[in-house]
Amino acid sequence: MYTYRGDVLAHLLHHGVRPTPHTSPQLVRDFVRDLYKYEIRALRERYLRQEFAKREYADRVDALRRRYPVLALKPSEFLVQSPSS
Repeated sequence: MYTYRGDVLAHLLHHGVRPTPHTSPQLVRDFVRDLYKYEIRALRERYLRQEFAKREYADRVDALRRRYPVLALKPSEFLVQSPSS
């Protein structure tokens, strides 16, 4: 059984991800990483279609990255840490 941190659950919910107590943190992180990769590829395709200027691309990539703060965490950091004995 896994107990996810409240802040992590809030960030995951922004992406429609609702892990159960039986969902491994690694599976959750992999899923969110795949969502990010999909969005970054779509952004690049939009740039290549010249939907926005090159100078905007870096800002858009940064904004996208900031929407996925849980990817800066290790899977074990998704969980409430039990108090040390």
